[in-house]
Amino acid sequence: MDLIPSIPFILKGILVTLQFVVASGIAGFIIGVLLAFAKIGKFPLLKRFADAYTAFFRGTPLILQLVYVYFVVPEVTGWEIPKLAAGIIAFSLNSGAYVSEIIRAGIQSVDKGQFEAAQALNVSYWKSMRKIILPQAIKHILPALMNEYIMLLKESAVISVIGAHDIMRRSQIVAADTFNYFGALTIALIIYFIMVRILETFGAKLEKRLRYSD
Repeated sequence: MDLIPSIPFILKGILVTLQFVVASGIAGFIIGVLLAFAKIGKFPLLKRFADAYTAFFRGTPLILQLVYVYFVVPEVTGWEIPKLAAGIIAFSLNSGAYVSEIIRAGIQSVDKGQFEAAQALNVSYWKSMRKIILPQAIKHILPALMNEYIMLLKESAVISVIGAHDIMRRSQIVAADTFNYFGALTIALIIYFIMVRILETFGAKLEKRLRYSD
């Protein structure tokens, strides 16, 4: 069957995918920052929680976390979670675990002498983190952070499992309606490839700009 009339339907999934990736990326980054500070902080209880959180979300399949949020949480709580919201929750929690390790490593890669110098000048812990440590750490972690967001974009196709009408789900619907799996799924492949390449190009330019800002 003719695939051309169905292309706009697939393309509408780009907006859904972008909304999902942006929301999950921002929430995952916030979670990651909080966890990273808990890991390097002076409170043992928070450190144990952050370590356990990271171990759990890195040690279990993302697709299982997704279906757990969408099916199990409503079953236990009685609260129905919309498909896209369930995806954002699951991906944010998962991404936060990985981002926390990236940020922790980046902070610890900064020379400790700079933090000690800030303390000697009576600069508060949080101010030294914000003004001295984090600006340097971000240059170290940017490549790994961009890789995490590229993976987030590619893995976003998993939300089609719970029926969210992203690019992948829409291409599956078109394939089933037209019996043209080759055409519909090839369109999805091309869209994801272009989106990933755009993100990679943006990341490379940002990394280059930060490198020459020294």
